[in-house]
Amino acid sequence: MSFYFDELELETVQGRPSYHMITEQVKDAINKSNIANGICLVQTTHTTCSIYFDEYMHDKNYYDDDFLQVDLTNVLDKLIPRQQSENYPYLSPGPEHIAYGMKKTDPNYPAVKWTMLNTDGHLRSDFLGSSVTLGVKQHKLLLGSVGQIFFADFDQTRARKRKVEIIILGETDE
Repeated sequence: MSFYFDELELETVQGRPSYHMITEQVKDAINKSNIANGICLVQTTHTTCSIYFDEYMHDKNYYDDDFLQVDLTNVLDKLIPRQQSENYPYLSPGPEHIAYGMKKTDPNYPAVKWTMLNTDGHLRSDFLGSSVTLGVKQHKLLLGSVGQIFFADFDQTRARKRKVEIIILGETDE
C-alpha cells in the first residue's frame, strides 16, 4: 500500500464566492503518485471552503464563473443570506468568539472584527462539505464522462490564499 500527498494553493477574491475547477491538478497528482488502483481524497481544511463534484457547464458570466456555479450561488443566497452586519441575520459570531479572534496573531486571520462576519460562508460550506473521495483505476481518476472537481471559498470578506490537500492511497504497478 502506498500513499501520496500533494497540495494546491489557490487565490480567492473579495465580495463574492470564489470557484476553481481543480480536476486537472488532481489528475496531475495521480500521475505523479504512480498509484495504479486506489482512492483519491481531495479536501480543504478551511472552514468556509468546500470541495465538490459536479458537471462543468461551459457558459460563463463576466467573472468567469460557469452558469451552474452562478445558479449554486443564487440558491445558496436564498437559503443562507450574506452576513452584512454583526448579529444579523445570524447570532454568530458572538462576543466570546470575537474576543478569541481579536487575540489571534496569524497574518492569515487578522485581528479585525469585520473579518469575522462570515457566518454565511461557514454555513454554505457545511452544506457542500469539505472533501470528495473518488476512485483511481488503472492510473485514471474515476470521474465519468462529464464530472469535474471544484473548490469553492464562500468567505466573501477578503481575498486570500487557500490550500487544497490531495491524498492518494493505493497500490502501484510495481
